[in-house]
Amino acid sequence: MHQPPHIKQDHEQMFSVKEMTLYENIILTLSDHAATMVRMNIDHEIGLLIEEIRRLGSPGPDGKIRVKFGVLFTDDRCANLFEALVGTLKAAKKKKKISFTEELLLQGVHDNVDIVLEVD
Repeated sequence: MHQPPHIKQDHEQMFSVKEMTLYENIILTLSDHAATMVRMNIDHEIGLLIEEIRRLGSPGPDGKIRVKFGVLFTDDRCANLFEALVGTLKAAKKKKKISFTEELLLQGVHDNVDIVLEVD
């Protein structure tokens, strides 16, 4: 098989060490930027979730605002806001913004589980 002369064969080094370092730094910078954007998006979604819990919920005996999972899940506005409501709930729970008793929330099965707002 004939290859044009400008194509390196047999795994010859196509880039200098300096070029590779530059490319690796660019990739790492882009990866860091992408990770920051994901974190910002998650924080934004958690903020929206808190707003929706306040809108749909009411104070419990302890004074904390709470809403049933089924109410959140079936609300039209929430359905349009959140691509992955359960994922946003899990992220908010991990950041201690909300609490709920179950490990996993499934529509129907866990509709009566309280989602409790842990922040003001």
